[in-house]
Amino acid sequence: MNEGENPAAIEARLRAAMPEQIERRVQSVRLANGRAIIVADAGDLRPQEREVLEVAYKQALADLEGVEEVRVALTADRKRIRIIAIGSGKGGVGKSTLTSNIAVALAKSGHKVGVIDGDIYGPSQPKLLATENRKPEAQGDKLIPLESPHGVKVLSMGHLVAPGKALAWRGPMAGKALGQLVDADWGDTDLLLIDLPPGTGDVQISMMADSKPDGAVLVSTPQDLALIDAARAGQLFEQGEVPIIGLVENMAGYECPHCGEVSDPFGHGGVEKFAKALEIPFLGRVPLTLDIRQSGDAGKPPAASDGESAEPFNAIAKRLAAWLRGEEF
Repeated sequence: MNEGENPAAIEARLRAAMPEQIERRVQSVRLANGRAIIVADAGDLRPQEREVLEVAYKQALADLEGVEEVRVALTADRKRIRIIAIGSGKGGVGKSTLTSNIAVALAKSGHKVGVIDGDIYGPSQPKLLATENRKPEAQGDKLIPLESPHGVKVLSMGHLVAPGKALAWRGPMAGKALGQLVDADWGDTDLLLIDLPPGTGDVQISMMADSKPDGAVLVSTPQDLALIDAARAGQLFEQGEVPIIGLVENMAGYECPHCGEVSDPFGHGGVEKFAKALEIPFLGRVPLTLDIRQSGDAGKPPAASDGESAEPFNAIAKRLAAWLRGEEF
């Protein structure tokens, strides 16, 4: 410990030695007589994941000046639902399809996942998760999410209004509606994915003020125009101090079903290059296929199967799960 170092400076130094993925869980950290004591939130982790987290803290501080011993206290007093926002700068990039498939892939791996359709004006999740023409019940002042056939709970404004009805709401009303979906009775859910509307408007701003996500995933097609808008969405999350988990390249390559030739109508690799330039993790790419489109229209996410179409979604879900555990990927 540096002579004259005050407690705030000591805490800042200890936190700076930790990887960001585990530092954000820390509730308090102090150093006394060579002993570093960390109190961290692990209420959403399984027993094995808690053990991994404890080891990570000890390794991070083991060689730090003035630290002779590291003690870790992991709290689980209350169950905390993690929130991941899935965003894009523009519409039509396949964000909703990606959200539903990542949710199903995470549910298959053991997570208790819920999906919130935050696109108040153009809800897609009722169709994608096969819950159309159903209405959620309410208990007290809280909605009860619907159970989809794929092990994922879901709530959408599409469940609350008549099918096909246009909502002529001003921005603040849309933001309030999203808050009601987040505040629903999600039961044993440990992870919420919020499928946001495109852009950087009232819904996103209200969400960050009222239900700040733990992190955000940005989705874009490879062409420059979509990437420009994705950058704007990223700036909004950064201004709100929401970590960007990574970027996904969607509609990356089309294989002709007749001749097998692969073409790139939207380009290829643009999102990965963009991520590298900004030093943001690249989570993976999803091809443009007829099967993904048809499965989505039928309410049967490809990730629910063991077919080839599930592979890109499973790979992205594994990287997201690693981030949630505080691991590098």
